[in-house]
Amino acid sequence: MRKRGRRTRGVLAVVAAAVLGVAGCDAVGGDSAAPSESPKPSPKPTPLWDRSPGSVAAVGDSITRGFDACDVLSDCPEASWATGASPEVDSLAVRLLGRTGAAQRSWNYAVSGARMADLPGQMARAVGRKPQLVTVMVGANDACRSTPSAMTPVSAFRADFEDSLRSLRKALPKAQVFVASVPNLKRLWSQGRTSPTGKQVWKLGICPSMLGDPDALDSAATLRRDTVQKRVEDYNKVLREVCAEDKRCRYDGGAVYDYRFGTAQLSRWDYFHPSVNGQARLAEIAYRAVTAERP
Repeated sequence: MRKRGRRTRGVLAVVAAAVLGVAGCDAVGGDSAAPSESPKPSPKPTPLWDRSPGSVAAVGDSITRGFDACDVLSDCPEASWATGASPEVDSLAVRLLGRTGAAQRSWNYAVSGARMADLPGQMARAVGRKPQLVTVMVGANDACRSTPSAMTPVSAFRADFEDSLRSLRKALPKAQVFVASVPNLKRLWSQGRTSPTGKQVWKLGICPSMLGDPDALDSAATLRRDTVQKRVEDYNKVLREVCAEDKRCRYDGGAVYDYRFGTAQLSRWDYFHPSVNGQARLAEIAYRAVTAERP
C-alpha cells in the first residue's frame, strides 16, 4: 500500500507540473504581458538625394558646350565637363554612368551664348528625356555684355531661374539638380591678359564688359571690371538662394567661382573658356558635389 501511495503521489505531481507548465506557456493572467514577436527593422527611408543617378541632362551656355576647347570659335561637346565622351575630361556623366551608359543616357541641351532667360526653354527640352539629374551652368553671358549697363538685372536673373526650376519640378518632381556657380570673370581676365594671342581674340567680342581694353588699368576700367564682378557675385547669390529652396537641388557652394583657372585650364584659342584640362577640373568639382553624402 505504501508503494502504491508513493507511486500515486508521484504521478499526481507530474500531472500537476505538466498542467502548470502548459498554463505558464499559453495563459496570461494578472499583470503579465502577452508575448510578442521580435520587432521587424523599419525600412530605411528613401534619401532625397541619390548619389548615383541613372541619367544626366545638361543645360547652360558655351562652357557646357565645350566652346573653344578643341578648335577656335567652335563648340566641342565631346569635351563638355557635364556630358562629354573625351577620356581626357572624364565628364560627370561618364563618372556616374560609365562610358557606355553616358553615351545612352546623357544629353546636352546647352547653347553657346545662352543667358538665364534661355534656361526655361532648355529645361523644357531636357524634361522630355526624363533625366534623373539636370546640371545647370549659366550666368556668364548675363554679365558678359557690351557694357556693364547692359547686364541682366539681378531680379530678372532670379525670376528666370525660379521659372526654370518650377517647370522642372512640375514635370519631374523627383529629378535632381546640380547648379554650378558662375566663374570668376575678373580672375579669367587677369590670367588671359598675359597672352597676346588671347587679347587679339578678345577683340572679336568675347565678354567685352570685362575683357574690353584689357591692358587699361585706369580708374574707369577698374570700376567697369569691379561692377561686372559684383554682378557675378550677385548672380551666384541668387543661384545659392533659389537652389536652397528646393530640397532636390545642390549648389556647388561657389566651387567653380573659387577655382583658380591657370593658363593650362584656359583655351589656347581665347584664354577665357576652359580648355580640355579646365573642363576636366569642372567635371571633378561637379562629381564631388553630386556624390557627396551631404551638400
